[in-house]
Amino acid sequence: MRRLRQLAQRTPPGRERYIDLLRALAITMVVLGHWGVTVIGYDNGRPAGHSALADLRWAWPLTWVAQVMPVFFLVGGYANAASLTSRRRRGGSATGWLVDRSARLIRPTTVLLLVLAAGAGIATLRGADAAQVREVIWFATIPLWFLVAYVAVVALTPPMYALHRRFGLAVPVALVALVALGDLGRLLGPAVLADGNYLLGWLAVHQVGFAWYDAARPDTRAGHAAPRGLFRRRLPLSGRAGAVLLGGGLVALVLLTVAGPYPVAMLHVPGERLDNAAPPSLALMAAAAAQLGLILLLRRPAGRWLRRSGPWQAVLAVNAVVLTLFLWHLTAAVLLVGLLDALGVLPTPPVGSAAWWAWRVPWLLALAAVLAVLVAVFGPVEARTRRPAATGPAGVGRRRLRAGLALAGYAGVLAGLLLNSLTPKEGPEPLGLPAPALVAYLAGAVLLRLLRSGRDRPG
Repeated sequence: MRRLRQLAQRTPPGRERYIDLLRALAITMVVLGHWGVTVIGYDNGRPAGHSALADLRWAWPLTWVAQVMPVFFLVGGYANAASLTSRRRRGGSATGWLVDRSARLIRPTTVLLLVLAAGAGIATLRGADAAQVREVIWFATIPLWFLVAYVAVVALTPPMYALHRRFGLAVPVALVALVALGDLGRLLGPAVLADGNYLLGWLAVHQVGFAWYDAARPDTRAGHAAPRGLFRRRLPLSGRAGAVLLGGGLVALVLLTVAGPYPVAMLHVPGERLDNAAPPSLALMAAAAAQLGLILLLRRPAGRWLRRSGPWQAVLAVNAVVLTLFLWHLTAAVLLVGLLDALGVLPTPPVGSAAWWAWRVPWLLALAAVLAVLVAVFGPVEARTRRPAATGPAGVGRRRLRAGLALAGYAGVLAGLLLNSLTPKEGPEPLGLPAPALVAYLAGAVLLRLLRSGRDRPG
């Protein structure tokens, strides 16, 4: 508590605290949403989980708010633009920023993967079926699909921010147009056209975060001519702009889902022809616009509330371990289900029944207790990540070498995370994770760690 009070007191007066609140709220909604919508049953005598949304059609419109991945990328765009700009003002390079930015993402993720692999290996050595081990680890690593896209947009931040400085809001508009083109592939064929939406959709939202940063922290440096008119660089932060975005986004959502070909749910629903989130669809982009409008409408009252010490300390506490909460929340579910199953007291009431609804409260409380233990153990890995230092000048050859190695490190991390996400849950994996995925990820993570520890000192 003392440390939180000190951090709160040291907060710069001009900090956009609302961004931190949005990040904390988004992670809380993801965790509670995953826990709340999960149905636990038995498949061939073993516990298994699936989404309740297929049986709760009335809840589909609620996903227009509950799908908060756009909020993560919006906040990420703001934070990445702010830190990259700050780094360059202190004499640092984009390569140095990429290397240091990777630490906050990769250190907690590496701990998760190593712990899960070690646990899976021990279970396999003790006689557990390797196929069952893979299924359990696959469920625990579902959150990593988000990191695949987010690590990619972080790696692309320097060139994409340069595009933003040149073309402003025309960049996300063009990206959304490409998302629509990809959707035509899903609807009319070939479906492969939509694969690029996994990156293009989140890049579009990330770019809007750049525009928010420019609006809140105008950069007056010479040599950057800001676009004017509709595609200006800065995002209008007024309540009027928020009302227009909210209304327009909702109208577009209704047209695309109720009258159009897209599902109403913005989350995965088993059995639906299309998935609005995987990859991001035009309907999800409309939902993101509506969410942005609501965010802008609430910005001023939320900002006044965050000037109070108590709420701001709570936001700081969540943000200190925000990635740890996200990475471990499904592992908490795996541990709790395993414990209750071993004790023979795992409830499996039918979805939507009175017993199922009554079980939601103790279920969420028990999961929160398990996650609290995991955060207490692994949270310090994230919370104690050191802030980067500005680096001094280096020769052209060394800069190019470091840039190449940094990109290779990101490529290794991305390849490992993507390979794990694409590998089916069926099939024996003694370590729970595909060996090539684990090797690629660790190679990239180690390379980035070496680059960070060996960076140039300030000149």
